[in-house]
Amino acid sequence: MNTFLKMALLFGFSLHAVAHEAALEKVSVAKDVPSIERGAETLMGACHSCHSMKYIKYRDLIKFGMDKKKVNEWSGGQSLDLPLLAQMSENDAVLAFGKAPPDLSVMTKARDGGPRYVYSYLIGYYQTKDGLPGNHIYPETKMPDPLGIIGVTDEKQLSEIHGKARDIVSFLAWAADPREEERLRLGYYVLAYLFVLTVLLYFVKNQIWARLDRIS
Repeated sequence: MNTFLKMALLFGFSLHAVAHEAALEKVSVAKDVPSIERGAETLMGACHSCHSMKYIKYRDLIKFGMDKKKVNEWSGGQSLDLPLLAQMSENDAVLAFGKAPPDLSVMTKARDGGPRYVYSYLIGYYQTKDGLPGNHIYPETKMPDPLGIIGVTDEKQLSEIHGKARDIVSFLAWAADPREEERLRLGYYVLAYLFVLTVLLYFVKNQIWARLDRIS
């Protein structure tokens, strides 16, 4: 196969992929504790049975400001120093879905589109002609509709489901980088320190050169 034909086939495959690529919905990621806590609560009820978050510990949730009583309930009485592991074992998940569900700890950073991808995925479920659940964003998904959006036409119910999806995405965005606020605060302190140091060095430099001028 010559080079031109290879390039033509590659270009054709690319067009085919773009033509079937679903557009991602816009979503505003919340940073406040109540929204992220709501997202954690929804995720623990809808996703935690199958999905783990091995890089996040229950104690991290409390440290962030979430209600300790709720976190203790989510942990099921386990040590708060344990990560958020799925309730279903990996072997059982493989038997049920054909493959192990992915860890959600850094999901918003692992997918192109970040939070928009996850949000669009959560609200992207529909019922196929065969009566089975499908997903516009990831057609190969084996996961059932977690928020129950299939078949919902009532605007109020849809708004509530979209709100839950936004809260989940906000929680996952926080979980992907739980030290973000701390790093930002540290960055401001470093910049302030460098600014003060620069001003001091400037005055020191002027004093030194003033003395050299007098000597010369």
